[in-house]
Amino acid sequence: MGELLLTLASQGRLVLPAEQADEAIAALELTLSAVRARLRILHIWQHIPTQRVEEIPDELALDVVDALFADQLAPGRLELAVTEIPKYIEALRRARLAPPGADGRLRR
Repeated sequence: MGELLLTLASQGRLVLPAEQADEAIAALELTLSAVRARLRILHIWQHIPTQRVEEIPDELALDVVDALFADQLAPGRLELAVTEIPKYIEALRRARLAPPGADGRLRR
């Protein structure tokens, strides 16, 4: 899907007003950050000798449970999201129209 969006944006067939593109990019950047955090948690969890939630600090337990649950529901999807979301972000950057210039025309 990311490659398709990049292609459409490169061809000028995906075009968004700057404000709308900026909002979508910001939301995707937050999502990417959350996905990366979950992957870090999973990586750490998979490499500790005893995998017992009761042995980790309470403030981290919920994050560990959330990450494990997400990975069990859709194995491999977090890894896929980490590769696809940056493509969506780049496609939106390419599709972003700058506000009208001094000449009144829209520009990329």
